[in-house]
Amino acid sequence: MSGLMKSRSRPVKKLWQDIVVTLGPFVVYIVITLLRVTMRRKEVNSEWVREWWSKGENAIIAFWHGRLLMMPLITVGYPGKGFKVLISRHRDGELIGRTIRFFGAEAVRGSSTRGGLSGLKGLIRELRKGHDVAIAPDGPRGPRYDVQEGVMQLARMSGRPIVPVTFGASSGTILNTWDRFLVPYPFSRGVYLWGDPLWIDAEADDPAIEEKRVLLESRLRSMTEQADRYFSG
Repeated sequence: MSGLMKSRSRPVKKLWQDIVVTLGPFVVYIVITLLRVTMRRKEVNSEWVREWWSKGENAIIAFWHGRLLMMPLITVGYPGKGFKVLISRHRDGELIGRTIRFFGAEAVRGSSTRGGLSGLKGLIRELRKGHDVAIAPDGPRGPRYDVQEGVMQLARMSGRPIVPVTFGASSGTILNTWDRFLVPYPFSRGVYLWGDPLWIDAEADDPAIEEKRVLLESRLRSMTEQADRYFSG
């Protein structure tokens, strides 16, 4: 009897997953659009990256997975050749991939872990075409706020800099997820903090790459702490 019940539950579960993937992206798009319209947002230290883009240069944009929701809005006024975003092969990756299309970005499926390094080949091709790429270096499953090696190898092999960015809000809720996902409230205030570019030499050895990995991780953690305190007075 239990086996029969399980077999019947599988089609129901599959149907629910299909509904979420089909309707979810539009719902998330509406949420982000509502936040865009109602939230007062500002950027800190963004002048250089905007000028960088206007000159036709591209980069690897890195942010924590838990700050993903508001990242599509960094494309507002974006003058570059196009955004490509590394998305996991998990089911939630399909939802994210469909959502970012509303904002003019395209997904590249893969992983930022060392074992998923082959998934970064698509990003290298996009960087060589002049596109910008975005990646959550602690995704898709964590550990939270730990930079995986994949993004470092991407910078080394492509010759493009890693540019850290994070987001904070004056009010919102933190979901009980592994990444402590931030959902700002409508009519709150938001801030994007941009960090300076981090370059990795093509001939860098493992110790040098590890040093830069620790530096990027430290910068992103510190920037996120600053963003979370930004509106505290």
